[in-house]
Amino acid sequence: MNAQTAQVDDLQLVALPSAVNCADLFVRFALTEWALRPMRDEAAQAARQLVTSTVENADPQAPGMITVRTLLRGDRLVIEVEDNVPAADAPSLAGLRTGVAPLPDGGRVVWCELPLPDGVTASAVPLPRRERRRSLAAEQLEGEKAEVDPEVIQRILYGLSRAEED
Repeated sequence: MNAQTAQVDDLQLVALPSAVNCADLFVRFALTEWALRPMRDEAAQAARQLVTSTVENADPQAPGMITVRTLLRGDRLVIEVEDNVPAADAPSLAGLRTGVAPLPDGGRVVWCELPLPDGVTASAVPLPRRERRRSLAAEQLEGEKAEVDPEVIQRILYGLSRAEED
């Protein structure tokens, strides 16, 4: 296996139950951007399980931050969840290689690996390409002169200057 990391994406969340669905959406989006749609369901399920385990170990009265990270490395997709919980066992995910690594600050990184589709390597996955596109509303206003009411601008500036004084 080539251990070179080709692409990384991450998202910070509060360790609350809502983080599970956010992690699911994040992983699905990242894999769509990386043209790895066939892996979305399995990877999202793995991320859900890792985040669920992390949230269950968090203090609901004072939840910390977690970082969900996706990495393309060699012939694998790696999903990591970093938290501030002292190192503990990694959750067991059927058929996937999992592990936990302690962090110097007392936290941990829980991870799992999923094999990329046959013949795909991290370096072969294309970088996302985004086109600059104006919104539909901006396109509809093309050529129209913007009307600025000086009185409204004065009220905004007055309000902002008062906020600075407080």
